Amino acid sequence: MNLGTIILVILLLFIIGALPAWPHSRRWGYYPSGIIGLAFIIMLILLLMGRI
Repeated sequence: MNLGTIILVILLLFIIGALPAWPHSRRWGYYPSGIIGLAFIIMLILLLMGRI
């Protein structure tokens, strides 16, 4: 596995972990997972373009 694939898997796990599941974090909305999701999309595009 190359470094790009490992980073994508880690970012995907962060997205799942950042979903608001507890009552105290529901008021945050999807802001934390949105930032991680944006990083995931950028990494995916870079991986598909062969930059990583």
